[in-house]
Amino acid sequence: MSSNIVAIVGRPNVGKSTFFNRMLGMRKAIIDDVSGVTRDRQYGVCDWTGRQFTIIDTGGFIGDGEDVFAAAIRNQVHIAMDEAQVILFMVDAATGITDLDEQMAQILLRSTKKVILVVNKVDNSERRMDAHEFWSLGFEELFCVSSTSGSGTGDLLDEVIKHLPEEDVDDRNLPRFAVIGRPNAGKSSLVNQLLEEERSIVTDIAGTTRDSTEGYYNKFGKEFILVDTAGLRRKKNVHENLEFYSVMRAIRSIENADVCILMVDATNGVESQDLNIFRLAVKNNKGVLILVNKWDLIEKDTHTAKAVEQEIKSRIAPFSDLPIIFISVLEKQRIFKAVDTAFDVYENRSRKITTSVLNNFLQEATEYYSPPTHRGKAISIKYMVQLPTPYPSFALFCNYPKHIQAEYKSYLENRLRETFNFKGTPIKLFFRQK
Repeated sequence: MSSNIVAIVGRPNVGKSTFFNRMLGMRKAIIDDVSGVTRDRQYGVCDWTGRQFTIIDTGGFIGDGEDVFAAAIRNQVHIAMDEAQVILFMVDAATGITDLDEQMAQILLRSTKKVILVVNKVDNSERRMDAHEFWSLGFEELFCVSSTSGSGTGDLLDEVIKHLPEEDVDDRNLPRFAVIGRPNAGKSSLVNQLLEEERSIVTDIAGTTRDSTEGYYNKFGKEFILVDTAGLRRKKNVHENLEFYSVMRAIRSIENADVCILMVDATNGVESQDLNIFRLAVKNNKGVLILVNKWDLIEKDTHTAKAVEQEIKSRIAPFSDLPIIFISVLEKQRIFKAVDTAFDVYENRSRKITTSVLNNFLQEATEYYSPPTHRGKAISIKYMVQLPTPYPSFALFCNYPKHIQAEYKSYLENRLRETFNFKGTPIKLFFRQK
């Protein structure tokens, strides 16, 4: 499968974030948006005329001076050039061409990726005439848009999807398990142990080392694709770019995965970047299990598995109905149990329940605990069906769908989990007018 990423690049104050927000609101076509995954960068999953892609706002660097600032942006452009299928190079019609625009243009013109020049803030005919000066930057295509009003954005998106590759469908339809997490959590070691072969670094970019591998696992009656996103190493003065790069790698892996295996370093515990990546997987409705690696290095007198598991679940709440396994890749402790559990999560995520069984469940659940009334009016949930999505999602039809309280939604979700075993997978409930 392919993962389509569209990156918005440009100097500060050209309107990248406004354009990004416009994309999130367009035609109500957004499946999900994840903001604050890493500081002030934003990520959204868009659907335009039936084609999905991830759009990323690459703004937000703050440096001590113009030279540091420009260097940071150039590094970010290089990362976007490596990861994105389409790059939107945004400039400002109100300001005209600046030195930084020209520097970025020179970098982007050398890219083998599709680069589309987007002239923003074209709000009137005079600005449209001024926009012609940007042809001098040397790009073959130029689109005039207004992020504020939305003018021109539809034509731009039509052009974008022309250059996104179609998804390659695996005829065997094998499960895809992605190993995700922070640097040095043991992701590569786990993949090497399971695949029984060493993987090598393939790319060096802006202070990060990437070891991106995809392997075919076929042992003990189990067959799947294992994806590794390991190999990120911190180096001096590259923390900003490293964060940006690692999250882009996580997005690519998570989007294509059925189950995400989040590896946590037991010696460090769950950190903020672990939580960011975990929430990204949950937002994308993927199956999740957590492997606490390097458990052999922990003093069991002071840290019990039960206590650590409770601490992890408290930090990842509210979604905590998922497996947590304590492993040591070095000692090969419970690594094959992790594989078995990943398959359990995959089956839970794929579980289909007949409508008749669901409605028997609904009747018992509502008789045990009726929906709270709304302004004295009884709320009645008549029936429910499972929706045809890759993950468990259900439509419940009732007389006042907008007034179902969050507490009652949680009750129904918990009952579903207890009754049908959806451990490790998010559940979506949609309440609709009967």
